[in-house]
Formats: sequence, structure tokens, C-alpha cells
Amino acid sequence: MLPTLIFVAVLLAVTALVEAGSDRFKMPQSIVLVLTGVALSFVPGLQPVAIEPDVVLLLLLPPILYSAGVGMSWRGFRDNLRPILLLAIGCVLFTATAVATACHFLLGMPWAVGFVLGAVVAPPDAVAPMAIARRLHMPQRVLTVLEGEGLVNDATALILFSFAVDAVSSGTVSVPSALGSFATIVVGELFWGASLAWTVLRVRHWARSPQSEIMLALLTPFLAFWPPHALGGSGVLAAVAAGLFVSWNGPRLIAPATRLQGYFVWG
Repeated sequence: MLPTLIFVAVLLAVTALVEAGSDRFKMPQSIVLVLTGVALSFVPGLQPVAIEPDVVLLLLLPPILYSAGVGMSWRGFRDNLRPILLLAIGCVLFTATAVATACHFLLGMPWAVGFVLGAVVAPPDAVAPMAIARRLHMPQRVLTVLEGEGLVNDATALILFSFAVDAVSSGTVSVPSALGSFATIVVGELFWGASLAWTVLRVRHWARSPQSEIMLALLTPFLAFWPPHALGGSGVLAAVAAGLFVSWNGPRLIAPATRLQGYFVWG
């Protein structure tokens, strides 16, 4: 147990140094961290790190999504909703369909298996492009669209992935039923995330205790993500919706001192 804790502590220290160095030399943090991880994998005698998928999905992903939603400008998201949805839903579905078509006709894979692969590779990661775009001082609208698309595309891919896996397991797929389920999941998660955020904000406004409010804020992403995920949804949209709702209504319901403390929690 102790060697593992020491290894984790050293890894965190290396991460902090790499991030500080990348900021100092104005290099994209995400790219430098990936290259550092690749370099560390060649160090002889270094024990491999194995993380259960559920740990990443249920413990690490919700606060990341919620934090991104809180940090997103609601007005910018609303004003650019059309291009964001076209990229996050339309482009992801188009890419997944193109991959599935290529797998079916070129590799002879069943359609369902092709869509599983397509759902895995379809959503782009906007972290590195965002870092480069900020360095190039690209227009704010472009940055907003990239950031908003990065919030939603994972939900589209996860829902499509679950449908494709079910189709592989059952051997049949109904397109109308899948579309209906997709719409139900999207609407349900948006409603749940916004409703939960509204309730939490009201409780925080009533409590007026920075410690209690920060604790509720830390619980919010998990309360938003876990129930939809347990019911067969993705949970991604619910966590993002909760974060966006807090970004929209938080300034008028959360005390300035608490917002300042929350900034150092969520960044």
C-alpha cells in the first residue's frame, strides 16, 4: 500500500511540475502531459497504473463535466446553440455512421459492431484544440462553439454506444425505437440536471453557509450524473445541464464570498 501511495504522490508532483513548466514556456498543457506520460511508460521498473473504468466514469467524469458547465458562459452557449448542436449531435452521428459504413463494406463487420466502433472514435477531444486556439487568439465565438461542442458530444457518443452494444447483444435494432429512446434520454437528462441545480441553488441560498454551500456544490455533479446513468442514460447531459444552470443563475443566488471560494474549487 505504501509504495502505491508514494508512487501516486510522485506522479502528482511530476504533474504539477509539468503543468508549471508548460505554462512557463507557453506550451499546451494537455499535449505536454500526454508526452510526459508516454515518456514515463518507457522508464524501466516503473509499476503500471490500472484504474477501473467505473472509477473514471462514476467518480472522475461527473465533476469534470460539471466544472466545464459552470465555467461556460450561459449567454455564449445560448447564442451559439445551433452550431454547437450541429457539431455535438450532427457531426458525431455523421462520423459514427461513416465509420460504421466503412467497417461494414470494407471489413465485413455487422452494422451494429461498426456503430460501436464509430461511437468510440466519433467524439473529438476539444482540450488540445482549445489550448492552441487560445494561444492563437482566435475569435471568442469560435472558442465558445468549440467549448460548447466539447460539453455535449460525449453524451451523444455514449448514448449511441449503449444503443449499438444493445443491438450487438440482441442481434436486432429498431431505428424508430432508438430515436425515441434517444429523445427521451436527452429531454429527461436536461430536465433532471436543471431541476436538481435549481433545488441545490435554492438550498444554498437558504443555508448562507460557505462550508455547507461548497459541500453541496461538490455533491451536485454526482447527484446529477449517477441517477440517469443508473437508469440507462449517459448522465453526461444531466451533469452539463446542472453546471450550465448554476452558471446562469448562480450569480444572483450565491453570495460573492461563496462564489470566490467556489472559484478555487472548480477553477
